[in-house]
Amino acid sequence: MDRLHVRLPSTAVAVVALLGAALSVHPADADATRPAGSAAPPPAASAVRDGTGGLGDSYFPSYGNSGYRVGHYGIRVAFNPRTERLRGTTHVRARATTRLTRFHLDLVLRASRVLVNGERARFDQTAHELVVRPAHAVRKGHPLRVEVIYAGKPGHRRLRGFTPWVTTRDGAVAVGEPEIAAWWFPSNDHPSDKASFDVAVTVPKRKQVVSNGRMVGKHVAHGKATFRWRANAPMAPYLAFIAIGDFRLLQGRAAGLPYVYAVSKELSPRVRSNALHSLRSTGAATRFLVHQWGRYPFAQIGGVVPGPVISDNFGYALENQTRPLYAPSSFSSGPARSLVVHEMAHQWFGDAVALRRWKHIWLNEGLATYSEWLWSGHRGGDTANEIFHRFYDNLEAGSGFWKMRIGDPGPERLFDNRVYDRGAMTAHALRTRIGDRDFFTTMRRWVHDNRDGLGTTEELRSLAQQVSGERLAGLFRAWLQTPRKPAATRANAVFD
Repeated sequence: MDRLHVRLPSTAVAVVALLGAALSVHPADADATRPAGSAAPPPAASAVRDGTGGLGDSYFPSYGNSGYRVGHYGIRVAFNPRTERLRGTTHVRARATTRLTRFHLDLVLRASRVLVNGERARFDQTAHELVVRPAHAVRKGHPLRVEVIYAGKPGHRRLRGFTPWVTTRDGAVAVGEPEIAAWWFPSNDHPSDKASFDVAVTVPKRKQVVSNGRMVGKHVAHGKATFRWRANAPMAPYLAFIAIGDFRLLQGRAAGLPYVYAVSKELSPRVRSNALHSLRSTGAATRFLVHQWGRYPFAQIGGVVPGPVISDNFGYALENQTRPLYAPSSFSSGPARSLVVHEMAHQWFGDAVALRRWKHIWLNEGLATYSEWLWSGHRGGDTANEIFHRFYDNLEAGSGFWKMRIGDPGPERLFDNRVYDRGAMTAHALRTRIGDRDFFTTMRRWVHDNRDGLGTTEELRSLAQQVSGERLAGLFRAWLQTPRKPAATRANAVFD
């Protein structure tokens, strides 16, 4: 995510920090609502190890769900920009990790029917959770196939006064971090449960739809157009997006990869020109990043700039897998090629390797920011070492810059500027300590030898120690876990 335009405590980050404590995950709670026609739930089977809401992430306890792991989402939605109403049917293919007589999905829109393994299931909903009780228990290790039919106006569905759904002058955008999925499809909404995606979106025929991966079909009939997109590589649910609008589409190949760039025709000529210049730098950015971090992790590249925003909750860029999306305001004063480098670096750090828990956010933002520093030196600007020392030498020990543990910043400060800049400083300190060869070997192995595509700070430290043969606990502790300026020592990789 681009930190330059992130709006902190008053919006999404503060809201999601509250959700974990405030949102209930049990159907008997006072704010639960039962859809019309659904039967009352049976008594709880306390002796059965069922799935529950939440995966144990201390930052967002209600995010994700236990009891199963998803392999694939098949999402089919229809959206009417005039009424802002979305209708959807999503098929979830999963496997039970324990015996299930109930399980949860994250969904904000109202469900009207749920099928589990082909049979009608009972269900309840809270503000954020769909609690499903299949007609027959699903045995551990067995397939779990769920069909959910649902509808609503996602832009009007707010939790604690906030919605990540973005309304634009020419359509809408489903985009957000750390959450967006629940506003347009039911999911196991945590980055630690990746899956492949097929997405079909029906809109008025003059509109276009852009999503992740590659477009595999378009069908026009009866005044409607249906766009089908497919993302085969496993993807965290929050990285799945759709952008609906009046786009100018550019397609071709760059850096040896097929690209799709989409820029809204509703933008002013100046912003549109700046946006196009920036998106066209994606190929060069990708080639540069391949040289730094190894092969590109996916099969497509691209970028999307939607139309002018009507809602007030979008002023950032986000690294949606294969196709980042950029707020129009990113290009109001000129091209933003460094921003493109940042979001494309996330394809390695954040997308190919996602977070096991949200507290490790520096692994995403610090390494994407460090990629910008490397790009600066590559383009003849300040080098990474010069940028590092500009921070270190000019910010006194008493500065608030140092007074945060960026290795565990807290849910309300996920996108604090210090996570980005001090995260990049940590990467540079590691590089200085173990040397270029071992640093870049470590980071390439981090991405390309990572079997489950997930990571934590401890896992990165262990890998760096394995590659370099050095003990690095002190360095990681000084830069990530200590709320004060690291001492200028060789152990901390700061040399006078």
